[in-house]
Amino acid sequence: MSNLPNSWFHCGRCGSLFLSVAGDLDNRTCPECGRNPSLGLEAAPPPPRSQPQAPSTAPPERKKRATRKRKRSYFIYKLVLACTAVLILIAVGASKLFHREKPERKIEDTSVLLENETRAANIAFQNEVSPLCNLVFSQFLAAGTPEKRNQFVLAPITTASKMARFYSLNPLTNIDPSTLSLADSAVINLPNGRALETLWNTGEGRQLDAVFAQEDGEWRIDWDHFVRYSDFPWALFLAGSGEPVGEFRLLARERLAEERKGAETVSIVLYAPRFGSLIETGYQSPEFLIPRASENGRLLDAAFKLEREGKRPFGVQLPNANPEKLIQVRVKVRRIEDELERRFELEQVIACHWYSVDEPGVEIPNP
Repeated sequence: MSNLPNSWFHCGRCGSLFLSVAGDLDNRTCPECGRNPSLGLEAAPPPPRSQPQAPSTAPPERKKRATRKRKRSYFIYKLVLACTAVLILIAVGASKLFHREKPERKIEDTSVLLENETRAANIAFQNEVSPLCNLVFSQFLAAGTPEKRNQFVLAPITTASKMARFYSLNPLTNIDPSTLSLADSAVINLPNGRALETLWNTGEGRQLDAVFAQEDGEWRIDWDHFVRYSDFPWALFLAGSGEPVGEFRLLARERLAEERKGAETVSIVLYAPRFGSLIETGYQSPEFLIPRASENGRLLDAAFKLEREGKRPFGVQLPNANPEKLIQVRVKVRRIEDELERRFELEQVIACHWYSVDEPGVEIPNP
């Protein structure tokens, strides 16, 4: 009997475990299957090698679909880029537009600033010259004769002859300066410099307006404007007296303004103003028909439009004291008489105000 120890063995053929004597491996047999358990042991197969990937055998249709997917992805990518570029351009344009509006805001702010400065300058001008003009007006009214009044008027040398002729046909109106009260005043920017227009109420219920301008360092009254000077009394001129041509300061009213606005002529009637009243009118003229396309017609159209807007010539910041829809005019009129009739022609509209300047005071539209 062998002295070798027993050991457990695994049969490589049937998989049984059995106890056997260690050693003599070649003659050992499995008690279950009766065969040599070592003969059933086989070398383990080597691990599989990584096989190279076989070329694609996908059908052509699948390849085309893959190609279309790639093209579609490129198209979407390009579309996103294009949309992004458009948004950037819009943002840049909006930014430029925003920055372009800023100068307009600055211009607007500048105009408001200039307007405020002009208003402040006008107020300072009024405060400075009003006492001087009030004194001149009081001295002018207190003077008892045209010769004494002549020293307080503009252009006294040339005005002296007008005053003599005017007062020979019109009574010298006496007004007590102590009864006057200043109702309103405003600065006028005339072509020859700044002037001051004033409105006054008298103790007798009259209304007066007077304009003052500086001449040779002194403040003087615009006498032609104050008395509404005309070469001849309007009523007498209409009746056939005086020279056939004269210059007159009158009030004008447009006849049938709405009904005739498309007509080729402007129809107006002229009235004599009443001294001491801003709402009453004197003698009325016959109708004048002025070609609308002529210089006279365009000037009258512009003046009536200004009146409808509630404005005044030269931008005077005083309410229109004339009767409604009437404008002030300085005109040259001709009287024509023959054996059959007496008629009148409006030769020239010199200005649409009564100031002693020849500028029309309104912007005349182009023909």
